[in-house]
Amino acid sequence: MNRSGNMDFPSPIEVQKYLKGVDYPVDKSKLVQKAQQNNAPDEVIRMLQQLPGGSFNTPVEVMEKFGGAR
Repeated sequence: MNRSGNMDFPSPIEVQKYLKGVDYPVDKSKLVQKAQQNNAPDEVIRMLQQLPGGSFNTPVEVMEKFGGAR
């Protein structure tokens, strides 16, 4: 459960915490891999797997897609 009490949708701040160390540009599979290495909870992994698009140039782009995936 995230800080907002919502189990299904982690906050963008929480997601970025689990993407620490990502080298951009990056594809979605590497985002998921990095989140797993950073011990992200299952809901973060699922959300990353559901992101539209295959490649991301910046953390901002990830968060823009993340917002649309909710």
